[in-house]
Amino acid sequence: MRALIVDPAAPARLRLGEAPDPVPGPAQVLVEVRHTSLNAAELFFAERADPGEVIGFDAAGIVVAAAADGSGPSVGSRVVGFAEGGGFGALRAMDAVDVAEVPEGVDLGEAATLPVAAGTALRALEQAGPLLGRRVLVTGASGGVGGFAVQLAALAGAYVIAVAGSQASAEGPAALGAHEVVIGLGGVKESVDVVIDTVGGDQLVAAYALLAPGGTLQSVGWASGREASLPVGSTLGSPVPKTVVSVYNGAGLTDRRAQLTRLLGLVEAGRLRVPVGWRGPWDRIAEAVDALGNRRLRGKAVLDVG
Repeated sequence: MRALIVDPAAPARLRLGEAPDPVPGPAQVLVEVRHTSLNAAELFFAERADPGEVIGFDAAGIVVAAAADGSGPSVGSRVVGFAEGGGFGALRAMDAVDVAEVPEGVDLGEAATLPVAAGTALRALEQAGPLLGRRVLVTGASGGVGGFAVQLAALAGAYVIAVAGSQASAEGPAALGAHEVVIGLGGVKESVDVVIDTVGGDQLVAAYALLAPGGTLQSVGWASGREASLPVGSTLGSPVPKTVVSVYNGAGLTDRRAQLTRLLGLVEAGRLRVPVGWRGPWDRIAEAVDALGNRRLRGKAVLDVG
């Protein structure tokens, strides 16, 4: 099959080439991939994977072989799903429990952005507990996970404060429903109940300091690539503890189909927008990687396969 394969000599460490066809297990569907999505994690794995390997988490397309055990969607179904690797191939075997059917009114390319980015945002907000009337701070709000977190928190009844890196990037979160958009955390004047942090480093430290007693910081990403060093004593002395929680949205989750079905329903109803900042054929992967790696991407990058 055609696939984007890891190549250390390629400009993006990824190039279009050939890879073996996947062989689905008894509880897996085989999908002809039409669209996939680029995430920051794939840049990380492209640096560390073996040459010739096919990486990629998100994929949307058409089922060409149903699961042999009878689970999952039938042949011809429009689906989106997640798996550990293989998303950047023209064919993909995915566990049926990690695949959801895409409503006819939802673009398959937009659906391909949901498993990692929207799924991570949803999981982080669910871990934070009830959001109605609470103040939720989202760092990196112009990115993929951040843009979904802004919308989902607002839908849950939270007062959403979006943190952008520049005035130019502030327009996106405002259009997605943020009640406030600030440039840097210096613009946040009151404490918050929940932080969805995609940046790490100094922003994580500053966001932790903004938490009210009993607040929670959901650590989603580490886009800054920098260490976070908390001041001495900053974690001590509060009668109601503040918490930092790691957010995991990888393989082994048992509710991914239900999670994706919920998200697809919101997209179909027009209540959840998919912020796409770059879209093009997959042989232009270097352009997408450059935009994401250099923080020029506003929203998600969609790769059209074929």
